[in-house]
Amino acid sequence: MEDKTMEFGLLLEAARAQQTLAHTVLEKLKAHMCALDEVVREEIRRTLIDELQVLGNDSRRASEALRGLGRSVNLRVALWSVGITALCAAIPLVAAWWLLPSRGEVAALRSKRDELAASVAALEQRGARIDLRRCGGTDRLCVRVDRKAPVYGEAADYFVVKGY
Repeated sequence: MEDKTMEFGLLLEAARAQQTLAHTVLEKLKAHMCALDEVVREEIRRTLIDELQVLGNDSRRASEALRGLGRSVNLRVALWSVGITALCAAIPLVAAWWLLPSRGEVAALRSKRDELAASVAALEQRGARIDLRRCGGTDRLCVRVDRKAPVYGEAADYFVVKGY
């Protein structure tokens, strides 16, 4: 029985050695996993920081491009506004130049008006204000006279026309 006890003791000793070795290996594996966890976390942080820096740079470039585009649009809007304002101011000026008479034409029209006014005044002096009508069944020529004015002529057959 001693052989069996011995064998059993050796097996127990071998099992204990294996258990100690497994425990040591598990402790090393835990330590290695902790270290690996730190390495992975650090790598993830570094990658995240790099990607965020790239994203930040891209965002800055995009915002600068948008600002440049905004300035360009503002310049275009300003130029269009100035152009449309100039066109809106030019249209009435061209219409006035084309439709209104020139200074020479205005002077000629004033001269013609003065001539016509002088002609009207001369006609009024010569009897243009006389009220003539056709009267009676035979359409005889009649004139309106001033009955309060004195009569003239040897037979008193001349009357003053009303308005003179």
